[in-house]
Amino acid sequence: MARAFFRDESPMGDRLDTFALDDLPDRTTVRELVRLRVREEVERHNARRPAVFRGLVQPGPVEAELNGTSRRRRHVDCGRQVEAAERAFQRNGFVLIVGDRQVEDLDETVDLTADPEITFIKLVPLVGG
Repeated sequence: MARAFFRDESPMGDRLDTFALDDLPDRTTVRELVRLRVREEVERHNARRPAVFRGLVQPGPVEAELNGTSRRRRHVDCGRQVEAAERAFQRNGFVLIVGDRQVEDLDETVDLTADPEITFIKLVPLVGG
């Protein structure tokens, strides 16, 4: 089983957040990496319930109202966040670099055996994907 380090960066190269995930398969798709990352951040948010959700993709205004995240500290829907992140990736809302190369297709397979750093560079504010 592999380990990967997930990192967020600004377009200027500023490191925003970093965390590691263990027990990952040796090979997986870019789509699954995005899902894993979003699941982890949503689980962390829902466990702590801070006032503001800080994730790859912010819940849109309708979801925020439905989930109560616009006014109260409530549950963020992981499935919606995953879908929004996948749409954002396809529209170039963020760049994803695995190891030392940019990946461009959600169905591309990546090798995690070298414990790579997976960098998400947010290009625009992602509200609702």
